[in-house]
Amino acid sequence: MKITDVTTILTAPEKINLVVVKVHTSEKGLYGLGCATFTQRYLAVKTAIDDYLKPFVVGKDPAKIEDIWHSAWVSSYWRNGPVLNNALSGIDMALWDIKGKVARMPLYELLGGKCREGVPVYRHADGRDEQEVEDSVRSYMEQGYHYIRCQMGQYGAAALYGAGAEANRPAAIGATPDRFRSPKASPSGAYYDPDGYAMSVPRLFDHLRSTIGFGVELCHDIHERLPPIEAVRLAKALERHRLFFLEDPLPPEQLDWFKIIRSQCSTPLAMGELFANPNDWMPLVTDRLIDFVRPHLSAIGGITPARKLAHLAEAFAIRTAWHGPGDVSPVGHAANIHLDLASPNFGIQEWAGMSDATREVFPGCPEVHDGYVYPNDKPGLGIDIDEKKAASYPCENILPSWTLARTPDGTSVWP
Repeated sequence: MKITDVTTILTAPEKINLVVVKVHTSEKGLYGLGCATFTQRYLAVKTAIDDYLKPFVVGKDPAKIEDIWHSAWVSSYWRNGPVLNNALSGIDMALWDIKGKVARMPLYELLGGKCREGVPVYRHADGRDEQEVEDSVRSYMEQGYHYIRCQMGQYGAAALYGAGAEANRPAAIGATPDRFRSPKASPSGAYYDPDGYAMSVPRLFDHLRSTIGFGVELCHDIHERLPPIEAVRLAKALERHRLFFLEDPLPPEQLDWFKIIRSQCSTPLAMGELFANPNDWMPLVTDRLIDFVRPHLSAIGGITPARKLAHLAEAFAIRTAWHGPGDVSPVGHAANIHLDLASPNFGIQEWAGMSDATREVFPGCPEVHDGYVYPNDKPGLGIDIDEKKAASYPCENILPSWTLARTPDGTSVWP
C-alpha cells in the first residue's frame, strides 16, 4: 500500500478557519484525516502541505508513521515552527487514522487501550460581572459539568476595538477608569488594563466560592496577559480558592519565572497552549514546575509527538490537558479524546462544544453526556468529513483583531 495523494480541506462551519488533511492510499476507499488547524495562518499551512509535504509523502508506505514523521520534520532543515508543525500534524494524524482503519480498531486501542470509559471535560464560563459568571457556571453545572473555567470579560478583561481610552473604557471589565487613559493618536487594538484585571480576578473567585462553594472544580486562564511578577502575585492570591488549575500564567518566552511561582505558592499550574518546540516543555516537565501540560496537538506536530510528551509527563507526575477550543477541528478533538482515553496521566480536557453545522460537516463527532465526552468505536479516529458541506462554509482571510492586544498606553503586548 502507498500514499497516492494528499488534499487540504479548508472550512469554517462556526466561522473559525479550520484546516483538515486527507491522505489517500492505493487501497480503494481507504484514506485518513488529520487536523492541521492554525486559524490565524491557515493559508500558510495549506501551502506547506500542498507544495512541500504532499510531494514528500506521495509514494511512501503509510504504515511507516515514525519514519515519515521524522524525515518530514527534518526535511526543511529549520523546524519547530507552528506552520510546519501544523502541516506535519495533518499528515501524522491521517496516518494514525489509516493505521486504525487497517487494524479495524479505534485509535485508543492502538495506543494501549482505555484507562477510562469517558473523558471529563471543562467548559468556559464568562460574563460582564461576578453575577453573570456565576449564572454561567450554574448553567454548566445543571448540564452535568464538574470542571468549569471562569473568566470575566474574556481573557484579561479584553476591551472594545478602537483607538484611545474613550473608545475602550466602557468595555474594559476590571479596568481602573482613572488609570485607563491612552496617549493621543493611539493605534487601534484590543485594549485592556492589566492591573485592573489582576485585581478583579480574586474578587471574582471570592464571589464564586462564597455563592457556589467548593463542590465544583474551577479554573482560570491568565492567557499570559500579566507581567511575570503580577502573575506570581495573582497565583498566590488565588491559592485559597483551590483552583483545579491556573492556566497559561506566563508566555513561553518567560519560563524561568515558573520557578518563582512554584516557590511562592501551591496553586496548580497548566501551561502549553503556545508550545511549538520541545524546549518549551522540557524544563517545565523535568523540573516539575507545572502540574498540567496542555499543547495544541497540531502545533507540536500531531499524535506522534503528543503521545511521547504524555509518556514523558507521566514519569514526572504531570497530567495532560490538551488544548481544545473552537480553533481545533473535530478531527483534532477526536485525536485529543483518543489520547485522553489511553493516557494514565490524563488530567482534564478542554471542550468548546460543537454546533449542528459542524456535526453535519464532520460525521462521527465525539458526543458529550453529563460532563463526559465519548468517541464512537469506529476504526481509527472514528470521524469523517463531508467535503461538499465543508465547501459551503468557506474560510475568510481576516486579520484576527483579538490578537492585537494593547495596554492603556498603547503598547503592543502578548494577547
